[in-house]
Amino acid sequence: MLRFLVRRDGLLVTPGAHATAFLRSQGSLESPDLQLYVSPGTLDLAATATTGKLCMEREPGCTIGGYQMRPHSTGSLQIDPADPTGSPKIKLGYLSDLADQHAVISILHWIRKIAAQPALLAYLDHEILPGLSATSDADLLAYARAMGSTAYHPVGTCRMGHQPNCVVDPQLRVHGFEGLRVVDASIMPRLVSGNTNAATIMIAERAADLIMA
Repeated sequence: MLRFLVRRDGLLVTPGAHATAFLRSQGSLESPDLQLYVSPGTLDLAATATTGKLCMEREPGCTIGGYQMRPHSTGSLQIDPADPTGSPKIKLGYLSDLADQHAVISILHWIRKIAAQPALLAYLDHEILPGLSATSDADLLAYARAMGSTAYHPVGTCRMGHQPNCVVDPQLRVHGFEGLRVVDASIMPRLVSGNTNAATIMIAERAADLIMA
């Protein structure tokens, strides 16, 4: 930390994921549907679960993780008409679609295949999670259900379009309201492939043009 404060270089100027890959869960797909990443560290899952904050382990290690870029499973968010200021009812619906289940199983198979390559094998001592006892697809799916997360790329709660279930129109104006727009990743009708950051910046730039006009 001192090196970063004084010289603005060192470990703290590097990204959280040092390598990434786009892969197919099935060879028949026309384009990749999975994104994998490699990070130089491992999470202390017990401390993270206890504190609600991301805590890193002190032991040396690396994390190879991944997620499905265009999931089919959907959830819902409902506001109580009797108490619109109250907390919404959120149903996540993760891995409710069979295609998504196959995709996350494929992710874990890909990770093990990459970790077994000779270029990496010499640097890896053992697999921490899900662990070598998880051998079947059912084991891998159970691990994904227990430990999976969204990768912080949720979208679509204020999706754009003209359909009855859409919240904003193509000019990002909220249906039924005057002078109110939504400008963030929630207006995306579906997930983009890969990280949402660049697409959200594009939405903001476009919204600025619409507002100025």
